[in-house]
Amino acid sequence: MQVNSEGQLIKIPPARIGLSTSSVYPESTSSAFELARRLGYDGVEIMIGIDPVAADMDAVEKLRDYHGVPVLSIHSPCLLISQRVWGTDPWAKLERSVEAARRLDADVVVVHPPFRWQRDYARGFVEGVRRLAESSGILVSVENMYPWRTPGGELKAYMPGWDPTELDYDDLTLDFSHASTASQRSIDLVRSWGPRLRHVHLTDGTGSVKDEHLVPGRGDQQAGLVLQYLAERNFSGHVVLEVNSRKSGTRPGAAGG
Repeated sequence: MQVNSEGQLIKIPPARIGLSTSSVYPESTSSAFELARRLGYDGVEIMIGIDPVAADMDAVEKLRDYHGVPVLSIHSPCLLISQRVWGTDPWAKLERSVEAARRLDADVVVVHPPFRWQRDYARGFVEGVRRLAESSGILVSVENMYPWRTPGGELKAYMPGWDPTELDYDDLTLDFSHASTASQRSIDLVRSWGPRLRHVHLTDGTGSVKDEHLVPGRGDQQAGLVLQYLAERNFSGHVVLEVNSRKSGTRPGAAGG
């Protein structure tokens, strides 16, 4: 509990607020640590592959200790642009992400569902994620994605699917921009997932076929409503700002200052 300016007791939810290193791109991972410290974030999420520093755990550990900013989570290198970061074996990359989290005292690894061409990886993905989480003690949290829309219709790009709602995952990450691109509402997903929601990528979108990652409140996902809902239910996971700031023009604008 804290007291506001009017002398009223206010409840502070236990969630920790983080800054994704992708939110400062094209600036570097070191810039993300600097900005997180200066702007008062609780920690950072390392997007592996955003730059060479993010894939170098020795360098990340030094940045963490120098700035005194914790690493809250690791985003595994599972994007199209990071397909060759840490090799090409998706299980090996995910296992290495878990080891990085353990080394850096992070407690969450975020991972996307497999691409449809990663058939061997996809075949045992749900069970494999659970085994890895149980054996490591690290939450391996699967992120909601979206259908790829083409002039010829929707392309099923992910296996076993882009929507984790009906799949047997224990821990889920909600990305507001991905929900928007999928023509979903984040508040509906939060209510549907219940305690399986363990991690949030705070951003926004306008329903475009592109994954926009707008500043929260500039899209259709009712970010304020979702955050209020989570706060009322004592959400204890991480809420990580993950926005596309390349057109922001200023560093404070890029990181929410």
